[in-house]
Amino acid sequence: MSCWLVMTQLPSFTRRKENFRCLHCGTPVRGSGYTNHCPRCLWSRHVDVNPGDRAAECGAAMEPVGALWEGGEIVVVQQCLDCGHIRRNRAAANDDRDALLALFGRPVPDP
Repeated sequence: MSCWLVMTQLPSFTRRKENFRCLHCGTPVRGSGYTNHCPRCLWSRHVDVNPGDRAAECGAAMEPVGALWEGGEIVVVQQCLDCGHIRRNRAAANDDRDALLALFGRPVPDP
C-alpha cells in the first residue's frame, strides 16, 4: 500500500511599499510594505488575491466588519462592499485603538 502526500504551496507574500489615500476617510497613508489598511478608520481596498500581488480586479472599498484576538494579536476582518470578499489582516501598531476596540464583539462573517 502506498501513501501519497499532496503538498500545496501557500500563496507567497509580495512586499510592496506604497503610499495611498484612504478611499473611505481620505487620510494620506504612508505604506511600510506591510500596510494594507488605513490606520485611522481601518478601511482598505480590494486589490489583492494573495497579499501584495495586486491581482484582484475588483478594486472596491473593504469595510472593517469585526476584530478578533488570535495568537496574541488583533486581527481586523474586512469585507468588500462590491463582491463580498472577506479578508483578515493583522492590526498595525499605529492603528487607531478606539477604532479597533469598536470592532470587537461584532459577529464576524465566515469567508
